[in-house]
Amino acid sequence: MAGGFVLVVGPSGAGKDTLLRLARATLADEPRFVFPRRLVTRPPSEHEDNDTIGEDAFREGEAAGRFALSWRAHNLGYALPGETALLARDGHVVICNVSRRVVGEARRRLPGVSVVEVTAPPDVLAARLAARGRREDGDLGARLARSASVVADLVVVNDGAPEAGAARLLAHLRAR
Repeated sequence: MAGGFVLVVGPSGAGKDTLLRLARATLADEPRFVFPRRLVTRPPSEHEDNDTIGEDAFREGEAAGRFALSWRAHNLGYALPGETALLARDGHVVICNVSRRVVGEARRRLPGVSVVEVTAPPDVLAARLAARGRREDGDLGARLARSASVVADLVVVNDGAPEAGAARLLAHLRAR
């Protein structure tokens, strides 16, 4: 079976991590699907499940090519562990949340990339971001105004029950 990457992208507050959490739980007994923890230069929170990496280690990892993909967003460093590229080449489907700005690079560098864009109406995004109450989210207006154009293989408008959005994501994953 062909492996590859499924990159989940979209604006802050769209519910990407919620849909990923539901998909991961549903696919827990299917080893073909891998949901790696991203490396982020901040501690994990109830809204984001990641492994913490220090700024120096992040810079060194980027310089040494230890990451499958890395980027900076919101004054933080983000990376996918290097072993994820090996897993994808070995037939696993690697599913992860990335910045829309690195999709082009990912398509050039990583095997079998497909993109799922998760979005929601602006009022839903604003309410979700405000409910987080994270200082490090910065200016919510600026976050909501940010946009990046991306060509997606699937668009999920996540404005209803999260299970409905997760079902669309799961159908895309199982079709791989």
